Amino acid sequence: MDEKFYRWLVQLIRDGQLKKFYDCARWRKLRREAIKRDNNECQMCKHLGRYHRVENVHHIKEVKDRPDLALDINNLICLCVDHHNEVHDRYLSIEEKKQKKLESFKNFDPRERW
Repeated sequence: MDEKFYRWLVQLIRDGQLKKFYDCARWRKLRREAIKRDNNECQMCKHLGRYHRVENVHHIKEVKDRPDLALDINNLICLCVDHHNEVHDRYLSIEEKKQKKLESFKNFDPRERW
């Protein structure tokens, strides 16, 4: 990824405009390549011995956390909608979400640092 594109992507992340990345030609081309690589099938379904047509191309390490991997095909996996939602914890109950949030604060240090 060239420096100019990387800076543009980082700015989109800061501005909360990441949708523009997903609309750009470079992402759409890479998305098609990933779908072709994975034979147009959900890789989690395939792992379970089932078949489902791919509906989403998922960044294994999220773009917000690792913009440098946004256009790395090795950071992509093809998924169906159900598995994509599962990967993003969209099926968790309210109690499970609360528990997960509490766990994320386990190592929180409340001391001021300035």
